[in-house]
Amino acid sequence: MRAVKISCMAIGTALLLAALFLVLHNVAEDRKGGEQAEAVLSWLEQEIPEYTPTETTLTAEQYDLYAPFEERIPEMETIERDGIAYIGYVTVPALDVVLPVQSTWSMEALKTSPCRYAGNLYADDLVLCAHNYSSHFGRIHELQSGDDILFTDAKGQVHPFRVVDVEQYPGTAVEDVTFGNADEWDLTLFTCTLDGQSRVTVRVEKNEDL
Repeated sequence: MRAVKISCMAIGTALLLAALFLVLHNVAEDRKGGEQAEAVLSWLEQEIPEYTPTETTLTAEQYDLYAPFEERIPEMETIERDGIAYIGYVTVPALDVVLPVQSTWSMEALKTSPCRYAGNLYADDLVLCAHNYSSHFGRIHELQSGDDILFTDAKGQVHPFRVVDVEQYPGTAVEDVTFGNADEWDLTLFTCTLDGQSRVTVRVEKNEDL
């Protein structure tokens, strides 16, 4: 009986140590992700030019009015650093967060900054994803309807948005976040909850007042 009790205590201690290690690891990853994003942002803000509106006249060969709409949407410009392409940066004033956004996503890329998961800014269906680091998208569940979000593209143009709704989906509902009713919104931000079981999703529309 005594041996069983000691064994249970040993297992309990091991589980506590494992949990503590996991917490410390996550804290370290969060801090590292924040530092990396800050370094990229500092560089990106210097690289992105001051935006100057221009009128561009396209020839019939360049712009076919009869082509499908998707084919007439310009691709987002990028700025590269160390072989990684960035489409701009996102600003969330309510959370005091400004983060660079990578052009494509991967689990490794998400350790540095938010990424474009799907869509196109100019097609009004851009979807951004990020880890739930407190320095990335970990606090987007705090956003409320009417909060401002700004996206500065690689040309320096600032696109104003405002939050419409904050939703939560099961972790498996990827299509609901991206290819379901995501196309009803001009911008979508999402991240996982801390337990990884759900996706916090922020629906955003253009702010026509600005």
